[in-house]
Amino acid sequence: MTTITATQAATQTAPRTRDNYGRLWLRVPQELGFLLLNLPIAIISLVVLSTLFFTGLGLVAILVGLFILVATMYTARAFGVLELLRLQWAGRPRIARPQWEKPGETQGFWRVMLGPFADGHYWLYLLHGMVIAPIVGILSWTISFVWLVIGLAGTTSWLWPRTFAGDSDEFWLHEVILDWAFPDNDWDIEPYLGETLLFLAIGLIFLATLPLVTRGLTLLHNVIARGMLSAWRSEALSREVASLSASRGAAVLAEDQSLRRLERDIHDGPQQRLVRLQMDLASAERKIDADPDAAKALLAEAREQARDTLEELRALSRGFAPPILQDRGLIAGLESLAARSTIPVSLELQLDQGIRLAPEIERSAYFVAAELLTNAAKHSGASAIRLHLTLRTEQAAQWLDLWVIDNGAGGAEKQAGHGLSGLEDRLTGLRGVLSIDSPLGGPTAVGAHIPLPR
Repeated sequence: MTTITATQAATQTAPRTRDNYGRLWLRVPQELGFLLLNLPIAIISLVVLSTLFFTGLGLVAILVGLFILVATMYTARAFGVLELLRLQWAGRPRIARPQWEKPGETQGFWRVMLGPFADGHYWLYLLHGMVIAPIVGILSWTISFVWLVIGLAGTTSWLWPRTFAGDSDEFWLHEVILDWAFPDNDWDIEPYLGETLLFLAIGLIFLATLPLVTRGLTLLHNVIARGMLSAWRSEALSREVASLSASRGAAVLAEDQSLRRLERDIHDGPQQRLVRLQMDLASAERKIDADPDAAKALLAEAREQARDTLEELRALSRGFAPPILQDRGLIAGLESLAARSTIPVSLELQLDQGIRLAPEIERSAYFVAAELLTNAAKHSGASAIRLHLTLRTEQAAQWLDLWVIDNGAGGAEKQAGHGLSGLEDRLTGLRGVLSIDSPLGGPTAVGAHIPLPR
């Protein structure tokens, strides 16, 4: 995901427009560069890969061939990656690369040596570099080169010196065409002028269609590359499943940590105060007849204990969704958080007041904002806080961006088991991202980016 600044407005993905003839011409230099390089690259690819492959195959019995075949696979991969980069340079959209190193796999010696033989991508890259690319590359180079030469030669034919012989019986192409198109004509056209005009017309036709030819040949290479050199859909699904599993695990871990922290806070705080309150009331009950003044003192102390316990329970209850969030939505909940903050909070809420998001999205955004405001109040030494909320569209997906920015001392970082790490786990459970920008000396900007369900 692209990291945005806290003040960046929501952007919309621009609709894709169809290329017109003028836009086709703008790409001709890049596409011609791509196509005219096909011949040397195809020849080098064919010679290098064929030499390595058949040499390795012939020597495989004495083990040396195995190393040569491995080198062949990695060389084929390099040629395939070069083709993808060249297509991208020619103006084609980026093609997703295969995931060569699988997550969690150790890259040992034998994995590096034998892994390519078990990976179908390497064989497809080898087939592409040794067979498909040379055939298609030489064909596309020939067509594009001949098309360009005919176009340039025809349109500049009038500059050529008159090398035609003056024999009246000489063959003139324009006369043959005119006699075929207009039989029995008796037109008398000066031979040099007729040939020049014919070549000029042919050159103009070839030049006029050159953008269509370069675009078509480039698209042919792009289609082949997508079919042979791109990542498979099954790999994307596997990564999606792994990502969902990781997100679910992170969410479970975050909830478990939150419950343990709440349990510890209740045990160390309100529970101890309630035990003390119970003991004070029991003492006051015993002394109320014998020593009324001491009993009154104990009751006053018990009242203070009850008040402190109530305040502590209120603070802990902020870890649960408050009624205002459930009844009036995220905007009202954030306004309530800002009003309770001990540091002045400037709200920049670029959402409609009545908008309602999915309950888990609103709850997570509220908890993140509450935690960040609490952290800023406790640790930053800030005198002012900005809370920024907006919706952003990126690649047809909508994101909720929440930023908390303070003018404090900076230096905030994630530490295992602490607040920011817990927030990241919570966001990971929603497939969101936590971004932190907190240089020493401040300011600190922490952003939570949550994808909205489609």
